Amino acid sequence: MSQVKAEHLCKDYGGVTALANVTLAVESGERRAIIGPNGAGKTTLFKLIAGEIAPTKGRIHFDGHDITDLPVHTRANLGLSHTFQRNNLFFDLTVLENVRLAVQHHRGIAGQVLKSVSGYSAVNAEAESILARLRLAAQSQQLARNLAYGQQRALEVALALATEPRALLLDEPTAGMSPAETIEMTRFIESLPRSLTMLIVEHDMDVVFSLADRITVLHYGEVIAEGAPGEVRANPLVQEIYLGAPPSVPPRGG
Repeated sequence: MSQVKAEHLCKDYGGVTALANVTLAVESGERRAIIGPNGAGKTTLFKLIAGEIAPTKGRIHFDGHDITDLPVHTRANLGLSHTFQRNNLFFDLTVLENVRLAVQHHRGIAGQVLKSVSGYSAVNAEAESILARLRLAAQSQQLARNLAYGQQRALEVALALATEPRALLLDEPTAGMSPAETIEMTRFIESLPRSLTMLIVEHDMDVVFSLADRITVLHYGEVIAEGAPGEVRANPLVQEIYLGAPPSVPPRGG
């Protein structure tokens, strides 16, 4: 049984079709990349699976459950977590406070005062462990706003990991990063447990081909290719699109 499954997803914005009849199935532990030119529908598909927007048609399943109509926080509670292109941080809190809040929320004690020293210590220890994995321990007492951009993106991943997800959606995890930051983030994603299912939207093809087990290619809101990295790299239509030649697939909208 596929862990993340989208069936015949469509998304229309007025007279514009952003996504047309997209179906995909991602197995447990798989690392799936979603690629395509600007306007291909990648972010729309990502937001549909995450629950940020509702489909015009089609269904979404996670671990065998229909989650099409469930809100973002309910999907997160089921084990489907996400990051987005725009940082979603509490910039006036420290790095540690950001992660600690995420841990408290996941434990169902958000907004509560931790009365016992052991309870406070356990949450702190979990937050500090997550920061150590992302090499942010040295910045734990810095305000989030004072981090370098690459560190802010890493912190957003830390917030997602604090929910102990079974599947993680990463939207442009290396966008805006320097080459050195991109290498660091790629190495970190590679180091995550293989038991964690990942869907990755990414423009950097070096990152995609180094991380993905399988790749789905979108163009004008439709799936035009899917397969292992070597298969996708050798696909003539994919080569045509990424080389900037006139597309063989007729436009369907933005």
